[in-house]
Amino acid sequence: MSLQELHERLLSWASAPPRDQELLLAKREHFERYGEPHEEDRSYEVRVNGMLDAYLYEYRPAGGFATTVERFVEAEGPSLTPAEITACRDLARNVHGLFEVRKIKDGRVRLRDVFTGKDVEVTERRHVAGLDKEDLLEARLLPYEGAFYFSSAYLYHPREARKAILTEVKRMKKATPKGVDPDVKPFLARLSRMALKMERYRNVRLESIYDFSPESRTWTPRPPPPPKQG
Repeated sequence: MSLQELHERLLSWASAPPRDQELLLAKREHFERYGEPHEEDRSYEVRVNGMLDAYLYEYRPAGGFATTVERFVEAEGPSLTPAEITACRDLARNVHGLFEVRKIKDGRVRLRDVFTGKDVEVTERRHVAGLDKEDLLEARLLPYEGAFYFSSAYLYHPREARKAILTEVKRMKKATPKGVDPDVKPFLARLSRMALKMERYRNVRLESIYDFSPESRTWTPRPPPPPKQG
């Protein structure tokens, strides 16, 4: 079973009743943090894929300790081969973060986690449109059969925002007590909202959007109100 086939089987199980209600809740919570995309947004598909990734690999129901992929292994274990079970457990150790492109060559992309400084080689046989050295992107890296692969939810940030983003990363690392990891997830969500605003408001200066000053207030897209009950 290929990585794509395994992902599709996992998603099919995770979106079937009664788990479809958990998916709806996870979707609402994710878009409240990351910004809700509209179908006309250029990054719509990427952002929906990002929400699905978060549901599969991070989301835990209220009071639960296992992620969706971990519950899938527990529920479907008897119908999975030992290799498929191993692959799912590997997927549970996926890496989600903000990365800098260090090198692109021969079907591989070398990334550096901007918070940990660790490099990781990602297998990518397709040409990633627009990807270049020193680009910054939010990505989820999926381990499979001894290699890392991109999920379909990588989100670019403008090259012009690189300096401001890395300066804020440096500030966060310096402000974090020794031995404690910076709180990366809220920062990724904030960057996502900034990128969405940049996409929608082309007439607004980039410096006004990627603004990390203490007094800045980042615009947050909100989901539409629930339909009125008749």
